[in-house]
Amino acid sequence: MFAVFRLGTHIPVPGVNPDALEHLFNSGNLFGLMDLFSGGALSKFSIFAMSITPYINASIIMQLLAVVVPTLEEWSKEGAEGHKKTTKVTRYLTVVLAFLQAIGMSIGLRAAIINPNPASILIIAITLTAGTVFLMWVGEQITANGIGNGISLIIFAGIVAALPHSLGTMYQYLQAGTINYFNLFLFLFIALAMVVFVIAIQQGQRRVPISYTKRVVGNKTYGGHSSHIPLKVNQAGVIPIIFASSLLMFPATIGQFVSVGWVKTVASYFQWGTLTHTITYTLLIIFFTYFYTAVTLKIPDLADNLKKYGGFVPGIRPGQDTADYLDRIMTRITLAGAVFLALIAIFPMLIANATHIQGVYFGGTALLIVVGVALDTMKQIESMVVMRHYEGFMK
Repeated sequence: MFAVFRLGTHIPVPGVNPDALEHLFNSGNLFGLMDLFSGGALSKFSIFAMSITPYINASIIMQLLAVVVPTLEEWSKEGAEGHKKTTKVTRYLTVVLAFLQAIGMSIGLRAAIINPNPASILIIAITLTAGTVFLMWVGEQITANGIGNGISLIIFAGIVAALPHSLGTMYQYLQAGTINYFNLFLFLFIALAMVVFVIAIQQGQRRVPISYTKRVVGNKTYGGHSSHIPLKVNQAGVIPIIFASSLLMFPATIGQFVSVGWVKTVASYFQWGTLTHTITYTLLIIFFTYFYTAVTLKIPDLADNLKKYGGFVPGIRPGQDTADYLDRIMTRITLAGAVFLALIAIFPMLIANATHIQGVYFGGTALLIVVGVALDTMKQIESMVVMRHYEGFMK
């Protein structure tokens, strides 16, 4: 499936001149971020140019809507049946979002279209939408028949596919004398330290101790044991960085298409690396970390479920007091997670300034996705190995 995905990134969309796209794909606009997720398919304007991004957007929208739409909230509590219904709606929403995004991209990049008439734009939009739907199917097949989450692995494959090109760029810099071996070793050392840092924070959790009261039902005794609630330091994952990046890259992207003076001035303040961009970027990441954590982790429901099953935090009264206690803990560790995400996000600029290695993307978004997917896949492989040994022992 990975081979099919990589092959598709080299199949161009009909009626497009790829050479006309080169000047758009730099680190200061939205297309650069989208090209990263597509594994370079967008810069070639291939059939997989939009990658799996519309599916990710649809999934996030469904998660947010589950908070305000009672039907979706009920589905989330129905187990496997509810998950099937949610997945079905997410697929339909993906098709709609993909088609709208494809139309927008085709119109926005019409300078690269050989014959930019409505029929050509429609054909390109349908082709791009079909590519995204096919990748969604591929991801679901990997999830059903392979190891790990298929959608995450497709994004992982797209990001990792850029690694050889980055290594080649560093080798060219070294040969040309632009950088020396000290700069190269410094870059590799910082990169390795960032990976270790990301793993430590991604795995980090606050374990809140939980005790269960004993209940006697007939001749059986239930409860009477201790456990814990694992509250993750980075509960929001990579979502806050994606939200903040997309929001801040719009001014720079719009500035390239609009020649109005004040628009150009505003866009210049939000170019990558400027003080305004860095401060706003950091504040947006912290805001979205708290927002997304509050949406996905429902502390009152967690406290109610504990009370329902006879669980309690030692020294804390069940119910509202437990909810307040867990909320205080989550607020504090989420701040640590938000600061961590902000540091990871602005680190590429610091690395470029410290090592003088420009044009090699080593961003927080890519690093978090790669490390997170690798850890998750490794855990699933370990679980499968343990299960296989267990079944073999039983047989």
